[in-house]
Amino acid sequence: MAALGLVKAVNRYDPAMGTPFVPFAVPTITGEIRRHFRDHTWDVHVPRRVQELRNKVRAAVRELNTAVDDRTPFVREIAAHTGLSEEDVSAGLEAMETFRSLSLDASASADSDDGYSLVDTLGHTEAAYDTAVAREAVKPCLRELPERQRKVLYLRYFRDMTQSRIGKELGISQMHVSRLLSKSCERVRRQVEREHRPVRAHTA
Repeated sequence: MAALGLVKAVNRYDPAMGTPFVPFAVPTITGEIRRHFRDHTWDVHVPRRVQELRNKVRAAVRELNTAVDDRTPFVREIAAHTGLSEEDVSAGLEAMETFRSLSLDASASADSDDGYSLVDTLGHTEAAYDTAVAREAVKPCLRELPERQRKVLYLRYFRDMTQSRIGKELGISQMHVSRLLSKSCERVRRQVEREHRPVRAHTA
C-alpha cells in the first residue's frame, strides 16, 4: 500500500509548484495506508463515518477509564468528553464490537466448558411451517365444496380410508370415489393458485 501511495504521489507531483517531493509524498502515502486498513481489516463492513466514531469513542473510553475507577464510562460521559451526541456515541460503541467477528464455533457464554457454541443458538427451518401454511390456504376452499366431496376428502385424507371402503360407506362405486377425489383436489388447487397469484400492474 505504501508503494501504491508513492506511485500516486509521483503522478500528482508537480515540480513547478516549488514544494519538495518528500513533504508532498508523505501525506499521500500515509493516507493510502490508512485507507487500506480502514477498508480491509474490518471483519464486518462498517461505513467510514461509523469507523471514525468508533475511533473517537475508543480513544475517549481509554482516557476516561483512568478517571472512573476502570469502569466503562457511561454514554453521557463519553458524549460530554468528545462533544458527540449520545446517539453517535452509541453507534461508536456498537462499532467497537464489529472490528473482529466471532466464529460460530466459539462458546456461547463466558463459561467455555458448557458445551454450547454460537451455532447452537441459531434457529432451524421448520418443515411443518409449510404444511401449516398450505392447510390454512385450503380451508376456505374446502368449505365451498359440495357436502359429498367434503365427506370424501375427509374420509380419505383425515380418516385414511381406502377408496373402496369410502365407496361402501357412501353407497357409491370405487370409481366414483376416485372421480370425486380428483375433481375436488383439482378444484381446490385451482382456487388456491388463483387467490395467491401475484397481481400484475396494469400499464396504460
